Amino acid sequence: MKFETGSLRYDDNGLIPAIAQDAATGDVLMMAWMNEEAVTRTLETGRVTYWSRSRQAFWVKGETSGHVQELVDFRVDCDRDCLLVRVNQTGPACHTNRRSCFFTAVRGGEEVEIMAPML
Repeated sequence: MKFETGSLRYDDNGLIPAIAQDAATGDVLMMAWMNEEAVTRTLETGRVTYWSRSRQAFWVKGETSGHVQELVDFRVDCDRDCLLVRVNQTGPACHTNRRSCFFTAVRGGEEVEIMAPML
């Protein structure tokens, strides 16, 4: 069956959540939003492209930071309302300079930072 970007279930703003996962380690790196054009650009170029809600513009991961996400595998969940992009990540994925955006754990009711920024 041929993949059609229009077959995805976008929210009322035309967006769909995309979870980035390191293809080699399985680590969850980040979550960001894509619109239909970002999905198309990602699949056509192999460079993961998101939609920035704050800037209202396309955001090619690593374009300014050098922390590129090279697409390895593109997956659609069973409800077609969430994406998994498996990537080769160069450098940190998080804007805080950490490998993953998920560096805060809740343990025993307390927040604990479990990951230091990369040097």
